[in-house]
Amino acid sequence: MTQRRRKLVGTIGMFVLVILYALLALAVAVVLQVNNASKFVELIYYFVAGLLWVIPAAMLISWMQKPDA
Repeated sequence: MTQRRRKLVGTIGMFVLVILYALLALAVAVVLQVNNASKFVELIYYFVAGLLWVIPAAMLISWMQKPDA
């Protein structure tokens, strides 16, 4: 696969990743009843959940940037 195609697939994958991750983080917050916890616990949850998507996104970006063979 050429780098150009990887970037196209990766861009689409990034949109899907962000949308699905946001829905998953919201569902986990509802199941764990984060809104009923203290404001500090809620802050920590959303801080961690807000940063966790960076790991798969970074792996996807590094795959997109891989040079052609």
